[in-house]
Amino acid sequence: MASLNVGNLGEYLREQRRTAQLSLRQLAEAAGVSNPYLSQIERGLRKPSAEVLQQVAKALRISAETLYVRAGILDEKEREELETRAVVLADPSINERQKQVLLQIYDSFRKENAAEAAAASAAANGDDKADAPAAADTL
Repeated sequence: MASLNVGNLGEYLREQRRTAQLSLRQLAEAAGVSNPYLSQIERGLRKPSAEVLQQVAKALRISAETLYVRAGILDEKEREELETRAVVLADPSINERQKQVLLQIYDSFRKENAAEAAAASAAANGDDKADAPAAADTL
């Protein structure tokens, strides 16, 4: 059976399992998957679903988003955004209204930075459309 392109998910899972001092059988049982199936995931022969990755992450007490990135299900930037949101929402020292306001501010900063990055990229590529009307007016 040929190895699937799932990044280094299998190696990472094996490393996390060993760090947690769990046997393959123990992790499979804790995650609710079969021992052979988990073995195939670790060897890169199977690409698990997001649901299976979530179960494995829970059993290993690690971030499911990290596994999603390694499996190619989630982009690294998306993972960082989800983790940031999760930390804000889990903070017991601020109330729900404050959490929502903080997330709105976070979203506005992300949109602002994305717009600036897009404008800088367009300018670097010579696609600055903002200068086009000004240049046409001078002709």
